[in-house]
Amino acid sequence: MSKLPLPLILASTSPYRRDLLARLNLTFQICKPEVDESIRDGESAETLVKRLSIAKARAARQHFSRGLVIGSDQACVIDNKIYGKPGSYDNALKQLQHASGRNMRFLTGLCLYDIERDRHQSLVEPFEVVLRKLTDQQIDYYLKTEQPYQCAGSFKSEGLGIALLESLQGNDLHSLIGLPLIQLVRLLDSQGVDVLTTKSDMVP
Repeated sequence: MSKLPLPLILASTSPYRRDLLARLNLTFQICKPEVDESIRDGESAETLVKRLSIAKARAARQHFSRGLVIGSDQACVIDNKIYGKPGSYDNALKQLQHASGRNMRFLTGLCLYDIERDRHQSLVEPFEVVLRKLTDQQIDYYLKTEQPYQCAGSFKSEGLGIALLESLQGNDLHSLIGLPLIQLVRLLDSQGVDVLTTKSDMVP
């Protein structure tokens, strides 16, 4: 069994990303990236999530001098409009009322950044869902039950959100939750980290 060649750092305080990364059974540390997540004028969703995933990973330099840093960001697109985290019940209600019966395209940016070498690899993983036609009563119940106010598009597939769906289409369901693990495994492998042979202590 080999050991991690460098400390592994998750540049996110999201409990969903933390739990997903823990599935790879690797020791990692967490830091909070201080990044302005505002959308720039004319910026596409793909450009936005890729830029922010890189920025979040690079922000770890404020706390660490070496390590492999994982940065990620997600946006939801409906009818070519970007939907981010609603932040409140009222905003989430409006998002899901608009999304009802429509296609939702989730784009998740992923970056793996080597601090010492100042080099990164990045990509954008798409995932599409179609929502059922939902009544306001159903949306209200879902929002009060799940409270997905920190989730892009007001949607959490890992819980009751699965009941909102008509169909799913994508390569990695984990990307819908917030961290595309299949692609992450490939990026780690390119840095000499084989998750199937790398020894790990208990993940904090």
